[in-house]
Amino acid sequence: MSNESNVSVAFRNLVRQYAPGLDTLMQYDRSWLPRDFGAGLSVAAIALPIGIAYAELAGVPIVVGMYSAIFPLLAYAIFGSSRQLMVGPDAATCIMVAGSVGHLAGGDPEKYMAIMVVLTLMTGVFYVIGGIAKLGFIANFLSQPVLVGFLNGIALLIIVGQLPKLFGYTSYASEFFPKLLEFFNVLSHFEAVHQPTMILGIGLFGLLIALQYFAPKIPAALVVVMTGIIVVFVFELVEFDIALLGSVRAGLPEFHFVVFDFAVYAELIGDAAAVMLISYTSGVLTAKSFASRNNYEIDANQEMIAFGAANILTGLFQGFPVTGADSRTAVNNATGGKTQLVGIIAAAVMLFVLFFLTGPISYMPNAGLAVVIMVAAFGLIDFNALYDLFCVSRRELMLSLGTTFGILVLGALPGVFLSLILTFAWLIYVGSRPHVTILGHTKDIGPKGYHSVLDYPDAITYPGLLLFRFESDLLFYNIDYFKQSLLEAIEAAETPVEWVIIDASPINIMDTTAVQKIDDLTEELAAQGIVLVRARAKRSRSRFFSGDWGKERDEAQSERDFPTIGDALKAFNNRPNPLKNS
Repeated sequence: MSNESNVSVAFRNLVRQYAPGLDTLMQYDRSWLPRDFGAGLSVAAIALPIGIAYAELAGVPIVVGMYSAIFPLLAYAIFGSSRQLMVGPDAATCIMVAGSVGHLAGGDPEKYMAIMVVLTLMTGVFYVIGGIAKLGFIANFLSQPVLVGFLNGIALLIIVGQLPKLFGYTSYASEFFPKLLEFFNVLSHFEAVHQPTMILGIGLFGLLIALQYFAPKIPAALVVVMTGIIVVFVFELVEFDIALLGSVRAGLPEFHFVVFDFAVYAELIGDAAAVMLISYTSGVLTAKSFASRNNYEIDANQEMIAFGAANILTGLFQGFPVTGADSRTAVNNATGGKTQLVGIIAAAVMLFVLFFLTGPISYMPNAGLAVVIMVAAFGLIDFNALYDLFCVSRRELMLSLGTTFGILVLGALPGVFLSLILTFAWLIYVGSRPHVTILGHTKDIGPKGYHSVLDYPDAITYPGLLLFRFESDLLFYNIDYFKQSLLEAIEAAETPVEWVIIDASPINIMDTTAVQKIDDLTEELAAQGIVLVRARAKRSRSRFFSGDWGKERDEAQSERDFPTIGDALKAFNNRPNPLKNS
């Protein structure tokens, strides 16, 4: 092979590893173009109104929402490993951005924009660092119940926050429950409602629901936004004081950055990390879901790099943080998009609108945007997941509902940290109180071996013997529960226990605290005439008695250590007298 060929192969391997989207585009099959082009138009029809609407959530000018819908698609098309995922504004991320930047800006719009850009760039940098450091697994640190509870809380925050725009009244409350009480108070004093706004908003709401139900393939959000613009223009609703978006500046943004005090950057570090965690978890779950539907795998670490590139490019174009967008990805998948050329086409279409069609957008009613946002937010509420939790695990249901309540009381960003705390609290709780099992021999009534007597009530048990299994590692935070469970099982046995055989097969790790307490328990039981032995221990990873540490097992140790439960049972049956533990 020539040097030129070697360089070509090395270059292709480099592109395939670090820019998988570009690699796909370099070997593009022209037969995919019709589907990709149609999917790109459909994605643009959804992404543009959503970007405009979500700018309201993020507290920035409408054009910033357009920037945030356009430019991340270009970066992800190069670096992303998913063929279907579309990136862009996300409701939860926008709410978090507003919560992070708002109190730092102190009511100054220019400072708000500058801080938001810094937050976006920091989020992107954290993503890239995480991808290089192979931290893609962090998506697993938010359990599904906690993530469901978080998104449900965000959805409720968004819906209640849009009620003033839909009904045309002025809101003075800033938190969820005061806003909700304020809404009911306005309804009880109907004169406070701006009726032309309410009529227009409810009409557009009905149109959006009808389109989604009867014509799901039509870009309902785009139709509703265009309908609102046409109605306002044709019927001259400006005279009725209908609130409109107003003028939108055409073209590309002006590039400018502001240097802040170190304290601002220090506070943004935690906020950027929180935004990255939640947005990555949401985005990578969407990417995995659609990759599974299309029979291929994504690289979680490469997705972090791709999200980082998307956020950095968005920040450079004065946008706010973005992530994988489930609604736009679903549209891409449903319309047959084959590659990330879909994102490039969608971005090109939206750029055309940004340069040449910003005039009509100024007539867009705020009530119409409120409808788009509220319906999109309602789609975040996962009723099926809550029902499944109700049926399967009431504790995890309470964990999910607790996360939702925390979001509503504390707000989005504190709610992220609450979600993490609840996740780790749940992990510790589950790890500290694992399942314990009393075993019996099932040779004649079921699968051969030793299984739970709860599953097989007719399993053979042996007078004087307790077969006990602890379904977890033994560590400092659960060793006392192990001891308590074992002593309770001994006390509950139908005949006095002479031997306890621990099935150690589930135990991979034991720390020094657990080893020491096992030794103490062994002596305590020996004083009562009870022998404690183990079976099926993983010798390469598990240490059960302190005699295993740093020296050869002695004779006494070998009497307490058996390769199988059957061997331990033979020793029990052949005992002339109870073994004396040394």
